[in-house]
Amino acid sequence: MSKSIKYIGLDVHKKSISVAVASGGLRDAERYFGQIDNTAGALRKLSEQLSRDGVRLCFCYEAGPCGYGVHRQLTALGHDCDVVAPSLIPRKPGERVKTDRRDALMLARLHRAGELSPVWVPDADHEAMRDLVRARAVSVRDVRRARQRLSGFLLRHGRVYCGAKAWTLAHRRWLSRLAFAHPAQQIVLQDYINAVEAAEVRRDGLMRQIEALLPHWSLAPLVAALQAMRGVALVVAVTLAAEVGDLRRFEHPGHLMAYLGLVPSEHSSGGRRRLGAITKTGNAAARRALIEGAWSYQLPARISRARLSRMEGLAKPIRDIAWKAEVRLCARYRRLCASGKPSNLVVTAIAREMLAFAWAIGQQIEPTR
Repeated sequence: MSKSIKYIGLDVHKKSISVAVASGGLRDAERYFGQIDNTAGALRKLSEQLSRDGVRLCFCYEAGPCGYGVHRQLTALGHDCDVVAPSLIPRKPGERVKTDRRDALMLARLHRAGELSPVWVPDADHEAMRDLVRARAVSVRDVRRARQRLSGFLLRHGRVYCGAKAWTLAHRRWLSRLAFAHPAQQIVLQDYINAVEAAEVRRDGLMRQIEALLPHWSLAPLVAALQAMRGVALVVAVTLAAEVGDLRRFEHPGHLMAYLGLVPSEHSSGGRRRLGAITKTGNAAARRALIEGAWSYQLPARISRARLSRMEGLAKPIRDIAWKAEVRLCARYRRLCASGKPSNLVVTAIAREMLAFAWAIGQQIEPTR
């Protein structure tokens, strides 16, 4: 390694950043530089001080709640900056002392040794779209919780709906006819109903915003192409694209499967090889969306009218990959179920193979600019 490189470890917090510096020589000890404010001016001044002799600066910090602002500021100044995965940082089991100073020194030392795993950093437009998709997912959970509160309140008072399905028009009419003897309970009922309606309005509004902004997104062609697959409608497709990004950045579908934690864990030693449950590392939102879509492969292979309309205008190689995936995965679902596998294991295996076909579709798509 050349000594004309400095490796800078940053322990980033809301108001401050602890800085440690390690020179390019492996035998040189790292040193603690000090603490600066978490502002653009302070970062610019730091980079000017450390690069006075024309040395190359390589910054790194842990991914966390402070986002990618520090990365974008440093790269705009012309410096290298890696955002590293906190879960993959090597740590000594016996260490029981954690301070900002120690964390910065550790990052600088490990960055110089090449022991850190950088994460993929989206651009500002992609991050904005991902925030919108995540907000919609939060609103869906809010709707579910509001409905559960209302159902729990009614169950405590013996009001049980006997219809075929809840939250239909008939169910809402039944809710409007409910009456309690005490005025306080009637107020509580109406408040719970209003909370459900407000959560649904927020969810539907965010979904409309996604549909309106999607054509202006660089990954809109990928979202449209993924919807050719069975079990991948707009919500699943836009979630996968927002959380993973351009699928062409993965050289092999196995890398994508491992990235989303859909590969089995392993604990092997000597001549014994033992596989366990999936690792569940990486992005949980994309993994959950894929597993939800995998349930649709329990039905026979066929192209529905809704999916046929989504496939209009797509290239023939993309349609061929989607149909090949449907034929294979529907047959594999039946075969695994017939062998006695539990349904959750079957669905997980189907979701893992869905990723391989999604990767193949992603190789056919080039994002727009």
